[in-house]
Amino acid sequence: MLKEEAALDCSWSKNSLTVERVSSARLPTGAGEFRIAGYRSKTSDEEFVALFKGEIRADVPTLARIHSQCLTGDVFGSTKCDCGPQLHRAMELIEREGSGAIVYQLQEGRGIGIINKIRAYALQDEGADTIEANERLGLAVDLREYRQCAEVLFDLGLCQVRMMSNNPLKLRAMEEAGLRIVERVALQVEPGEAAVHYLRTKREKMGHLLDTIE
Repeated sequence: MLKEEAALDCSWSKNSLTVERVSSARLPTGAGEFRIAGYRSKTSDEEFVALFKGEIRADVPTLARIHSQCLTGDVFGSTKCDCGPQLHRAMELIEREGSGAIVYQLQEGRGIGIINKIRAYALQDEGADTIEANERLGLAVDLREYRQCAEVLFDLGLCQVRMMSNNPLKLRAMEEAGLRIVERVALQVEPGEAAVHYLRTKREKMGHLLDTIE
C-alpha cells in the first residue's frame, strides 16, 4: 500500500508543496480496487482528485496520468472525443501493473468550463473544429496549468513516471515541474466516427501524438 507520508526524493520538499491532501478513502471500481484522495490548492480555489493503487516509491518508475475533466466523455459517454475511453484504459493499465496514479484535474474543456464547452460544441455542429470554436468565442485554445498536478504526484511519493499521455505539452510541463519521465506510454483507443475530426485536429494543430487515425 501507499505510504501516507512517503518521503519525497525530488526537487520538492513536503513544505514547499502548494497543494494539500484533505482526505483519502478506498474506492472499488469496475477496473479494480483503488484509493481515492481529494486535494485542495493552497493558492487558488482549484481542487484535484487522485486515484491510485499499489506500492508507490520514489525510486521506481510508475505509471501516471494527468486526466482533464470531461463531463461529456467521462460521465455521459460522448463519442465526440476519446476522453472517457482514455480514462478507463489508464485505470485498466494501472490495475494490470499493480500500481500507479491518475490525477483528475477539474478543468473542464481545457479550462473553459462546461457551459463554454457546450457553446463550442454548437459551433462545431456548424463545421468549426475544436480550436476554431474556442477562438470564435474569444477563448484560449488551452487554459490548463499542470504544475499543481505534478505536486499531487509528488505528494503521493512519485518522482519517476511512465507517463500515460499523447500530449507533448503535458509531458513537457511535467518535466518542467521536476518529474522525471522515463517512458511515454501511448494511450490511444480506436476512435468512433464522431471523434475522427476532433482527433485529427488535435494531431495536426496541437501536436498530439496520435497514429490511430488517417
